[in-house]
Amino acid sequence: MGLALFAAMPVFAQQKATINVHPEQGKEIISKHIYGQFAEHLGTCIYGGLWVGEDSKIPNTQGYRNDVLQALKDLKVPVLRWPGGCFADEYHWMDGIGPKENRPRMVNNNWGGTVEDNSFGTHEFLNLCELIGCEPYISGNVGSGSVEEMAKWVEYMTSEQGSPMAKLRKENGREKPWKVKFFGVGNESWGCGGSMRPEYYADLYRRYSTYCRDYDGNHLFKIASGASDYDYNWTEVLMKNVGHRMAGVSLHYYTVMGWSGSKGSATQFTDDDYYWTMGKCLEIEPVLKKHMAIMDKYDPKKQIGLMVDEWGTWWDEEPGTVRGHLYQQNTLRDAFVASLTLDVFHKYTDRIKMTNIAQIANVLQSMILTKDDKMILTPTYHVFEMYKVHQDATYLPLELNCERKVVRDDRIVPMVSATASRDANGFIHISLSNVDLQESQEIELNLGEVKAKSVTGRILTANNIGDYNSFEKPSVVAPKEFTGAKVNKGSLKVTLPAKSIVVLEVK
Repeated sequence: MGLALFAAMPVFAQQKATINVHPEQGKEIISKHIYGQFAEHLGTCIYGGLWVGEDSKIPNTQGYRNDVLQALKDLKVPVLRWPGGCFADEYHWMDGIGPKENRPRMVNNNWGGTVEDNSFGTHEFLNLCELIGCEPYISGNVGSGSVEEMAKWVEYMTSEQGSPMAKLRKENGREKPWKVKFFGVGNESWGCGGSMRPEYYADLYRRYSTYCRDYDGNHLFKIASGASDYDYNWTEVLMKNVGHRMAGVSLHYYTVMGWSGSKGSATQFTDDDYYWTMGKCLEIEPVLKKHMAIMDKYDPKKQIGLMVDEWGTWWDEEPGTVRGHLYQQNTLRDAFVASLTLDVFHKYTDRIKMTNIAQIANVLQSMILTKDDKMILTPTYHVFEMYKVHQDATYLPLELNCERKVVRDDRIVPMVSATASRDANGFIHISLSNVDLQESQEIELNLGEVKAKSVTGRILTANNIGDYNSFEKPSVVAPKEFTGAKVNKGSLKVTLPAKSIVVLEVK
């Protein structure tokens, strides 16, 4: 009977993979801005997520939640995009300056019809960026705004002295201008930002951007509103008609089942759903390559950056939450989408200069979830925190051989994903993801001319792929020490458990 029972049980053989890293070929720097974040006036991302106001009982610094501030500092957030998203093209910046009691209210028509009191505006955002030590990325209003409005906003934020807007800024309590590098001229102008044709937007970009001037040593990196995932014609038209008038062009790509009907639950899904998600998230690579090929045709020297300033998973809102606020839980599955996507971005840092996951708190694939005075870190946060060792490090090309799986919609998914970099201290960091839900991976990892002396690591995994952190159990999915890597004659042998993400440090 015991033998019969054993025979009936599935037997999972350990899979084998090989990775050859080429440190001598490392040339490109993985821009830290690839680890950018996005904060839109949407749901409780801003209000309750980042900002509670100075009078809140929740511990805060100048109105910003202390727990969230610390979490973002620990993450080393390099750049933060604001105020949207779709909200940006209905936002009039002058409504968000001056005494809070005098700021007019507005209805957030894009996201649930919520009343917005404008208590979080330009000063609050730019001061937050200074507090956490990140670059601001401002999205300007092309859809419903004027050239004059946008021009004055740039002047208000960045001009030193003598101008009317600098005088107004000083009257509102800020003597010195802020440093603002990244400036988006509109957002999703093909959709919620104005339902425009690319030819029309290209002309508008040329007009609006002309009046976004550089003041007193501040130099704007102007970003055009680019395409949605598979719209290659949009990129073609902008590269042809705008060209080097833009420093960057955006691209949005979501791992989503579709834009009509249910997008699926964030926490209740099958193994088949999980593997489909991995295939969909990896499809960003051929999409990127097609957009970059168009850019190469007009810009062979790669002077224009591709900015993937919205990406991530999009599931149904959690039951019982406000419709239109896009609050979703975040499981180990989402962590894999983050790790696999970042691995892809690293490969193309000669063209990709910034990406911004959507979004930083309480919206879509967020870093942080808050509820009253409680805060939890999501599995996606932990991936970004583990991967921060790659920021501004030298990308090291590698070759990966592993098992592959054909998943729904005939996508082919490698069971291992990997990326490697060398930091300023000469340490090599290797990130490894075992996508397989059941089988571990025995990996032979060769480092070329580098002979490893020691290796340490951290691992992110859980009992189930649908596990997540809740306010009752905030540490179900959290990094732990990894001991499955050993040095063997200067190379590494790594035993990577099923459904796990590991970051190694090699000395």
